[in-house]
Amino acid sequence: MSETTNQFKKAPKRKKEKARSVTVSPEMRQAYADLIKEREEREAYAKHLPSEEGRRR
Repeated sequence: MSETTNQFKKAPKRKKEKARSVTVSPEMRQAYADLIKEREEREAYAKHLPSEEGRRR
């Protein structure tokens, strides 16, 4: 058992890939922000509704 295995050795670090960026128009950026805001409002509203299981009974 004097032979060591690679099972418990630290893996070599990987090189980071360059991040890809996307350029969008200000209108698209605003539409995306509105979509996110609308989704958050729906989730906040749905949080106060009774669950589906409670309705079925």
